[in-house]
Amino acid sequence: MTTADGHRPFPPKPSVPPRHTGRGAPPGQRRGRPHPQEPPPLDLAGIGIGPFNLSLAALAHGVPGLRTALYEQRPAFHWHPGLLIEGATLQVPFLADLVTLADPASPWSFLNYLKAQDRLFPFYFAERFHIERAEYDAYCRWVSEGLAAEMPEIPGAGAGAGTGLHFGHRVDAVRWHAERRLFEVDFTRPDAAGSAGPGRSYARNLVLGLGSAPHVPEPLRQLAGTAGVEVIHSADYLDHRERLLAAGHVTVVGSGQSGAEVFLDLLRHRPAGRERLHWLTRSAAFAPMEYSKLGLEHFTPDYTRYFHALPERVRDRLLPRQWQLHKAVDQNTLAAIHDVLYHRTLGGGWPDAVLTPGVAVRTAGRLGATRLELHLEHVEQDERTRLTTDAVVLATGYRERPLDGVLAGLDRWLRRDAAGRHRVDDRYRLVLDPSVTGAVHVQNAERHTHGVGAPDLGLAAHRSAVILNSLTGEERYPLPRRTAFTTFGLRPTTARAGGGTPEGSVYADPRHADFRPLRMC
Repeated sequence: MTTADGHRPFPPKPSVPPRHTGRGAPPGQRRGRPHPQEPPPLDLAGIGIGPFNLSLAALAHGVPGLRTALYEQRPAFHWHPGLLIEGATLQVPFLADLVTLADPASPWSFLNYLKAQDRLFPFYFAERFHIERAEYDAYCRWVSEGLAAEMPEIPGAGAGAGTGLHFGHRVDAVRWHAERRLFEVDFTRPDAAGSAGPGRSYARNLVLGLGSAPHVPEPLRQLAGTAGVEVIHSADYLDHRERLLAAGHVTVVGSGQSGAEVFLDLLRHRPAGRERLHWLTRSAAFAPMEYSKLGLEHFTPDYTRYFHALPERVRDRLLPRQWQLHKAVDQNTLAAIHDVLYHRTLGGGWPDAVLTPGVAVRTAGRLGATRLELHLEHVEQDERTRLTTDAVVLATGYRERPLDGVLAGLDRWLRRDAAGRHRVDDRYRLVLDPSVTGAVHVQNAERHTHGVGAPDLGLAAHRSAVILNSLTGEERYPLPRRTAFTTFGLRPTTARAGGGTPEGSVYADPRHADFRPLRMC
């Protein structure tokens, strides 16, 4: 028997668990014999609990019988806490919450959060389409706490072995157990005394939501975090804000949204006429982000399908040219910066703030005990100079966290492209050797295969629905067949039910022909 997309459903679960013959034995077990209290395997184990895996958990909560557990090494959910600057808003509308664009009736929607907080009418009168970052963080924490209460750990299953959201759990290794046809997930959970308690769970499928890490340019890596000098990434801005406001001179490097928000906050709160600020960027201009309605259609499932179907060499050429879709600055933020600068000219004179595009930091070093010297280069003028400053804020973006560490135990089964990157199919699954019957899904680690929308919050719910539909082999969450007025390319890219692409099309990955979706009760 096969499902509509040619996959075979999972066979019924055996009444007696198969023998364990993998490397090592679960804590408290003898090798080769399962513990009598070992819970049944998970249908899905997730690594990392950021907005994307939290979205998946919220939608999975609405699938009866689906056993899901997610692991996160942090003690609780927090979304970019160092950048929750007062007044800073999301760059996507509130409808881009964790669930609404896949299931508007979900109890985990942003509007339901407002209702639960008795704030629905104030929000209605506020007429805000873009909410503040701090409010989005509070909403996600509400979902996280609510799901944790709805999915308690199973008594006797061992800490972290049951379903639910498991914070304070660091996943150390993942392996494929060929005999049991399950993934082994080894994790560590520090106890109150600080010692580590090991654990293990088994899952039919995995989803990785490792997120991204702050990027520090090579010339400043040795100085970042060094005692006595203030060189920080914008991800930690609020933790250092008071010291930055008191510093004699501050330099912000990077002209994306984070750089603009940090510069604006410093500009607003440093004394007029004595701002002593530099804002530098390698980009040729402090450019506005592409925010036209048709331009935003690059963040639709239609464009994602189109991009995924392109040859690898074409995708690699296209991505760098699309920087203004996601690396530039919101027009309202640029306007606010100009407004503050203009206001400070009303009394005569100009603010002590220097904004210079087209500048690269070649090298950097300490100057005395606490000061810094940046060696700058302006490529267009072919000029070099030095800048002395007391603090540097690096708004230099983020990079996808590499998957190789956590997936080291699966390396021989993973398939890679010509550049050595993991191959990802149209349903966000890593392409594996056909002998591996489980699936490893990725979230926000597929920009090279799915395009600029991979890290965008607006596609989170849709991607989660595609993953769940793929796992269950059913259209648990009906997805739109068309999402953009723009027709990308000349080849049809009609979506099929369940979130994939048309049967037999060039987008389907034949390497997953043996994948068995879950048969739900």
